[in-house]
Amino acid sequence: MEMGTAKEMVGKMPAPQALGEEGEVIAYLRSPVAIRERCQELFEMVVAERSPHFNCNLSQLERVADYVIEVMHEQYPDLQIPFHSRWRHFEAGGIPRLAQLDEKLAGLTPTQKAAAKYDLAIISVLLDAGAGDRWHYCEQDTKLVFKRSEGLAVASFQMFCQGTFASDRHQPLQVDAQRLQALTEQELAQGFQANLENPLVGMTGRLNLLQQLGQVILASPQMFGEQNPRPGNLVNFLLAQVKNNQLAAQTVLNAVLEGLSDIWPGRIEIAGVNLGDVWYHPAVSNDGLVPFHKLSQWLTYSLLEPLQELGVEITGLDALTGLPEYRNGGLCLDLGLINVKNPNIFSQSHSVASEIIVEWRALTVILLDYIAATVREKLSMSAEELPLVKILQGGTWTAGRKIAAQLRAGGIPPIQIESDGTVF
Repeated sequence: MEMGTAKEMVGKMPAPQALGEEGEVIAYLRSPVAIRERCQELFEMVVAERSPHFNCNLSQLERVADYVIEVMHEQYPDLQIPFHSRWRHFEAGGIPRLAQLDEKLAGLTPTQKAAAKYDLAIISVLLDAGAGDRWHYCEQDTKLVFKRSEGLAVASFQMFCQGTFASDRHQPLQVDAQRLQALTEQELAQGFQANLENPLVGMTGRLNLLQQLGQVILASPQMFGEQNPRPGNLVNFLLAQVKNNQLAAQTVLNAVLEGLSDIWPGRIEIAGVNLGDVWYHPAVSNDGLVPFHKLSQWLTYSLLEPLQELGVEITGLDALTGLPEYRNGGLCLDLGLINVKNPNIFSQSHSVASEIIVEWRALTVILLDYIAATVREKLSMSAEELPLVKILQGGTWTAGRKIAAQLRAGGIPPIQIESDGTVF
């Protein structure tokens, strides 16, 4: 099958017959197995020096692992590392916001509390794409100022607590479909304190994402409830799949990808199904499609903890992949694990759909597995003791931010990405 450019491929495309029926292809492209397999193809291409954009220097792997371990010991001296999830950002500045939230939710049943936390996590993660380096948020109560992910987290936390996403002012601590659809860009900008002097990139994209979420929730009552449809009802859908008090992490990801796929704008489709964070690269076999599902996996990691609070044991954590975003990818570039062949890559900004960004993200996925294995070996810890989700937190994401701050003013990523507020 002849394939067009990434731009031409956005929209409908025929299912690649080499992989079987359309439904099987969609299920495959939504799986962590597909993420690793397709990223591995691009990794091998780069290692074989067939990429015009990057090369990979695996001799730097130990250096990167040592740097990550150093950061892990700084952040968590006892190596008791929590999951890499949105819940960490809600505690920015050392403020016990989660304890404050638990106090507000004290009158609810455990499942109702979990649903409220799902509401908060889903909204906050979907609003978590890159903020740009000019935006900040000043928290009214504490007068603390936050930027980037922490700023977006604290802002969305405060909006949630103020009832911004709830139709019923008597029950402000929830998110419902009706309110999401009615949300305006002015309300969102006000919540983020965004204006001409304090610009937040991708504001329109963020609003569209939330409005689309409202529509999707209404269209899927089996997942989000018939009465008072809300994102938090996904917890009930998942609890119904718990067996022997266990739930696989991939089951949560499957639910996220199935339930939320239609919110993503202008993406590649197969048989009318929106694939989400999936992009085209001509060097990849079969259909040329490379899945990442970065925000969906970040959301999945963030939805596991409320389930654990209900006593559910999460299995198969390392089935999910590392997150291909600019902190993890920047760590690999800044410490020489990845090198660019043309320095002009650093001086231009690039579309998320570009070959350069697709390759960078694919390399990041595979190298995070390499880094994780090397870190565990050096610390004499098993994958059960130190799963990838903890290495990301401890960890590679923090290390990526640290090295970026040392090398560039404002800690900006090494490669500039054109963000629409829905990917990074």
